[in-house]
Amino acid sequence: MSKKAATRQHILDTAFSLASREGLDSLTIGQLAKASGMSKSGLFAHFNSRENLQIAVLDYAGELFVERVIQPARLQAPDKIEQKLRLLLANWLAWNRSFQGSCMFLDAWTEHGDKEQSVQLRLKSVTRRWLDYLYRQIEQGKQQGEFVATLDSWQCVYQLYGVYLSSHLFLSMELETDDHQRFWLGVEGLMTHWRV
Repeated sequence: MSKKAATRQHILDTAFSLASREGLDSLTIGQLAKASGMSKSGLFAHFNSRENLQIAVLDYAGELFVERVIQPARLQAPDKIEQKLRLLLANWLAWNRSFQGSCMFLDAWTEHGDKEQSVQLRLKSVTRRWLDYLYRQIEQGKQQGEFVATLDSWQCVYQLYGVYLSSHLFLSMELETDDHQRFWLGVEGLMTHWRV
């Protein structure tokens, strides 16, 4: 890795950590300069603006999401799509719990709204890749005869995301167990209807 690439990696690691703890909206060049031990001018040379910095952090978070959520489930190569979905969901919960605050992607939706179009568009793009991936798993389950062929796969993704968001809310309200029993009961209820 070149010195420039190593420096950028250090910056993104630090920025990701800050955004994970305090939210993407709170991330500024000045704050990052202090945390990374770099000058503001040095950071501007890398990103040119706060908006570009936030977009770079979202892209980096998307790469980490693939590395921590999707790749481990792929590597385990389960025989059944339902098993793979359960691995993905467990990794997704672990991703959320790894933040000192809460999930950066969820927080960014509420923080930005329509304020910064380019940041919001990148957030939509990163989130859409995950939704598309879940959709493909359900479609594959239908093709392999695990799931009912007439299922609306997008509705299934919608339901999974709803259970995830509910678990996130209930956990923050101390109405969910540490092992996410309500989440897994919700998932089991869905899978019961999906299975052939």
